[in-house]
Amino acid sequence: MKKPTSLLAIVGLLFATTLSPSFAKTENLKLPDATAEIYKKASGDDLYLYIFEPEGHDAATEKLPAIVFFFGGGWTGGSPSQFEQHARYLAKRGMVAICADYRVKSRQKTSPRESVADGKSAIRWVRANAERLGIDPDRIAAGGGSAGGHVAATTGMVDGLDDPTDENSSVSSKANALVLFNPVYDNGPEGYGNDRVKEWFPLISPAHNISEDDPPAIVFLGTRDNLIPVATAEKFKAGMEAVGLKSELYLYEGQKHGFFNERKGGTEDFLDTLRKTDEFLIGLGYLKGSPDDAAMKAVSNGQTEDKPKKKK
Repeated sequence: MKKPTSLLAIVGLLFATTLSPSFAKTENLKLPDATAEIYKKASGDDLYLYIFEPEGHDAATEKLPAIVFFFGGGWTGGSPSQFEQHARYLAKRGMVAICADYRVKSRQKTSPRESVADGKSAIRWVRANAERLGIDPDRIAAGGGSAGGHVAATTGMVDGLDDPTDENSSVSSKANALVLFNPVYDNGPEGYGNDRVKEWFPLISPAHNISEDDPPAIVFLGTRDNLIPVATAEKFKAGMEAVGLKSELYLYEGQKHGFFNERKGGTEDFLDTLRKTDEFLIGLGYLKGSPDDAAMKAVSNGQTEDKPKKKK
């Protein structure tokens, strides 16, 4: 005899239906002053780029450098708004600055493999649309924090793991410069996330794929980061320099993972990393002049912490 369905089972079924995968799909964030464009449809979802342009930018006559930022969150969650302040500042300085969404476990039930593929698709889309957007296709940087730093680094350093369904596969997905905030770029057995990426290791690990054609990089790391040891960052820098690549590393004494976020690490370190990012991009010829203090303050929330911080 068929057992009657219990009230608890019915409630459970309704709850599961309410929390179907479509519930967690990416939303268009409608960030003020940003133009949202869908760069990819994957896993039944629309993936957006949020594009901040310099005031008065004429795409028909100006081909500006660009940077694409990828949020952190362990390939599991996170929001493109994480780098909204950085994007707004760099747009004020003369770059087309973009905050990218990409697939993560909490929304699309995907692995780091899909996160990497989306990062490469985002760079490829920007390059393929460079003429329309007024972007120099040979000056497209990738930036990101934590797992987003990993995604950014793979766009510049990993030859492979592109999305095989990408319609613009003839266009390069390789970033021309890297701006990395406590990136989990060593995914080896002693690094971060190896248990989640071992199927694609060592190809998926930027630190294991350093080569002469990699782009210049700047890295920011707190000395008390619980995910990335200082020794890992120093080894990465040495490996880059050993093959003749520009690599800058800035250590922030006593700071933990995510310190570059103003709401987490405070205004002092947020502004300092932003200034050093600006100087790095000036050195590459992406920006002109000097960092703009007024523009930095304009994007800052003025958050502070009580404890003093030292940098080296």
